[in-house]
Amino acid sequence: MISKKCKYAIKALLYLSDHERDGKPIFSSEIAEQERIPKKFLETILRELRNFQILQSSRGKTGGYRLLKRPEEIHLSELMRLMDGPIALLPCVS
Repeated sequence: MISKKCKYAIKALLYLSDHERDGKPIFSSEIAEQERIPKKFLETILRELRNFQILQSSRGKTGGYRLLKRPEEIHLSELMRLMDGPIALLPCVS
C-alpha cells in the first residue's frame, strides 16, 4: 500500500515534469492548488525530495522548485523507497 505522502510526491513530480518552463522554477503553492495537496504537507515532501537531490529549490520572487534529474531518470520504485522505506511485505525479505 502506498502512503499519502508517496502519492503526493508522485503527483508533485508529475506536475513538475509536465509543466517545466524552460528550467524556470514552479511555486509550491501552484502545485498544491493544481494537484489539491495540502500546502504545508507538500512543502515537507518537496523539502525531502530536495534533500534526496531529486529537486532543486530557489528562494525569492522568481523562486520555486524544478527537477534536478530528467523525468526518465526518476524511477517509481526508488521514489517509493525514499518516501516509505523498503517495499517488501516483510522486513526480512528486503
